[in-house]
Amino acid sequence: MSKPIEDYGFIGNTLTGALIARDGSVDWLCLPRFDGDACFAALLGEPRHGHWQIAPAVPVHDVTRRYRPDTAILETTFATDAGRVRLIDFMPFSDDERHVDLVRLVRAERGCVPMRMTLTMRFGYGFSVPWVRRERYGLSAVVGPDALELYTPVELVGRDFTTVAEFSVGEDALVPFTLSYHPSHQPPAPLRDPLQQLDETERRWHDWVRQCTFGPADHPWRDAVIRSLITLKTLTFSPTGAIVAAPTTSLPERLGGVRNWDYRYCWIRDATLTLYSLLNSGYRDEAIAWREWLLRAAAGEPSQLQIMYGLAGERRLTELELPWLPGYEGSAPVRIGNAAHEQRQLDVPGELMDVLHVGRRAHLEITDASWQLQTAILNRLEHDWVCPDEGIWEVRGGLRHFTHSRLMCWVAFDRGIRAIESYGLSGPVERWRAVRERIRDDICTNGWNDEKQSFVQYYGGRALDASLLVMAQVGFLPADDPRFVATVAAIERELIEDGLVLRYRPDETPDGLPPGEGAFLACSFWLADAYLMLGRRRDALALFERLLDLRNDLGLLAEEYATEARRQLGNFPQAFSHIGLINTAHNLVSAEGPAHQRPA
Repeated sequence: MSKPIEDYGFIGNTLTGALIARDGSVDWLCLPRFDGDACFAALLGEPRHGHWQIAPAVPVHDVTRRYRPDTAILETTFATDAGRVRLIDFMPFSDDERHVDLVRLVRAERGCVPMRMTLTMRFGYGFSVPWVRRERYGLSAVVGPDALELYTPVELVGRDFTTVAEFSVGEDALVPFTLSYHPSHQPPAPLRDPLQQLDETERRWHDWVRQCTFGPADHPWRDAVIRSLITLKTLTFSPTGAIVAAPTTSLPERLGGVRNWDYRYCWIRDATLTLYSLLNSGYRDEAIAWREWLLRAAAGEPSQLQIMYGLAGERRLTELELPWLPGYEGSAPVRIGNAAHEQRQLDVPGELMDVLHVGRRAHLEITDASWQLQTAILNRLEHDWVCPDEGIWEVRGGLRHFTHSRLMCWVAFDRGIRAIESYGLSGPVERWRAVRERIRDDICTNGWNDEKQSFVQYYGGRALDASLLVMAQVGFLPADDPRFVATVAAIERELIEDGLVLRYRPDETPDGLPPGEGAFLACSFWLADAYLMLGRRRDALALFERLLDLRNDLGLLAEEYATEARRQLGNFPQAFSHIGLINTAHNLVSAEGPAHQRPA
């Protein structure tokens, strides 16, 4: 039986990450990178597909957990008749992406608690069984290019391809476990003192959080914003500056369904809102690193611009199915790779132009090469904007003239024109102004539905789409334009379930998949932003507080929320959801938040 998604905590070190359940089990770990083969895959299968649990060997009466304040260090406390024991999980920072550690410390707070550890090591998403050798320090496991070392003073026993340890921990005692990855053709890194690593990791996180400008320190939302920023930082692959959408694959948008996608990549459409969340929160270095990754990934022939890339800018993200994994709660197939990287999505040039416009306004360095790339993209888009595409939601039901895609084409030319007008760059500004005006007329004529009294998802259709909530944010229409006001009202009527916003209704949009999915949390943050721009602050505040209540006990959000089942859905934790939280919080506390900055 799969554990609820909200039962997981997330730890990482800006190189990779792990999901740890409330019962002390590491059920998902990708080594050495977020998008690498999963070493533990019980999240999508069973314990035999790889997991690592440390928990009391006696009945547990209560479990509490928390992150150490302003860190990604997870503490889980188990209360038993024998006493109380704390499990401390963290991943130390490292300068070497080929050597990463997962450290687990067991410390008794009261009494003497019997404990049990089970470690089932698998590679290749739970498929490959390694060759395990006993070592004086614990054990070593090798399969193909990958190797793990387990360092612990506890006696280990092998049983049915699983390593087991039974031990007791007395009051104030501490038992350490360090699982260390390295390429099998290289020697393992020297073992470091785990308590020293804990102190260094906590100090590094505290130093990073001190840069946060959201405040004051006693603001009731500050902890939520900081937790979201830490999550965003933990999803960063520091060698390149890339930020993955989520550390997981195939956590379903519908339980038992086929909407199971690999999110361990970087989407260009996330770029602008990511940059705003970092810059407004005081994290300029991360914003620069993200923008530089973006420029490297997008470099090349404009016709080959993709919607997503790998952590180093990889372009070939071939989608495969893994039949040996049954999937989360039977949600099959389990997929790795993402075929949507081959889709045409014409909102992407607009997102790219927008994020670079934001960089200029924030006085990030402007290079001739970046403007040359933008000019080439706009020259290509002059011919392509009239084409149909697959749209922001990557539907697999065929090409259409999606209104949001046209909207972002308008944004692309608008930002190019502003670059010339405001920053003295050179380009065919009159021609671009003419194209911008043609796109505006096209959207207002073909994207509007008189019967619905709303802009609609695609030309000639009747379906609504939550992506149209950003029309005022990007500057296409003023917030008080009757057409935008009417579109928000229509979305409120038709796309809200239990106060949360659906992306669209799959039964009204032929997306090539069976219908049914949860409310998309980023869209609900967009609605809160729209409320603010419409002067409906009370509604924005109520929706924001509702969204805060959906976080799990550790402050984490998945991609979606199932309103009937009242549980999180989709890949977890989801960067886009946390970016939405950060930006909406800034919008609520400042009249100059991202919602008002973006169209300027």
